[in-house]
Amino acid sequence: MSAMNKLLAPLLLLAASFATAQQLTIAAAADMSAALPQLADTYTKKTGQPVKLSFGASGNLTNQIRNGAPFDVFFSADEQYPEQLIAEDLAQKETLYRYAVGRVVLWVPNDSVLDLTRQGINALLDPSVKKISIANPATAPYGRAAEAALRHFKIYDRISARLVVGENIAQAAQFVESGNAQVGLIALSHALAPAMKDKGRYWVVPLDAYPTLNQAAVVLSKSKQQEASRRFLDFLRSPEASALLTGYGFSLPAKQADHVTP
Repeated sequence: MSAMNKLLAPLLLLAASFATAQQLTIAAAADMSAALPQLADTYTKKTGQPVKLSFGASGNLTNQIRNGAPFDVFFSADEQYPEQLIAEDLAQKETLYRYAVGRVVLWVPNDSVLDLTRQGINALLDPSVKKISIANPATAPYGRAAEAALRHFKIYDRISARLVVGENIAQAAQFVESGNAQVGLIALSHALAPAMKDKGRYWVVPLDAYPTLNQAAVVLSKSKQQEASRRFLDFLRSPEASALLTGYGFSLPAKQADHVTP
């Protein structure tokens, strides 16, 4: 090996190592704010690949991607947003992966007088309920699902004046957790998250009350880490990742049973 080659070899190895460890940036729907950090941490420990997460409403994240936000992978609470990006050549069609089905629940803090088991959705009509939190139906799939459920049970017009709208489903959960609303229509994944699990009670809204929340992930076309992004989605298909998702109340796409056992 020449002297020049001896000098170049370590530099090439260093460059390859840097490329392997380059940060993967993932944009994700806010209902994944408890589950995805655990998935990313597990993945990093297994592979050495650092992962950065950015959470928000799926519609808002879609617009950020359209405006050139430097994300590698997009996790949406509704598969229509990744499909729109594919149609606009902003995402890779062959990478589209429906990873879960989300669930909506009615959540109250432990000190609430409401009996969700007995009242179900009619708890929202109780005089003690002054504010009801939901996510923004214009940009958040869970907000649209909540509104659809209220219309399904024919109570939307009776309670619409009491709705407080969060920018995303995580903010809607925060509103009711903090006491700024007495009840929240939130994601089951938040109700089961460590931050809320022991603080309240919930009633699972029947699946037939709102359009199915088919959640999907996709690799973005402008990502400079196509292979690394695809490897992360491959990890999402693993039994380990699936078990974590079901632990947060997500149904797997092939298992959309109405009964939920947290």
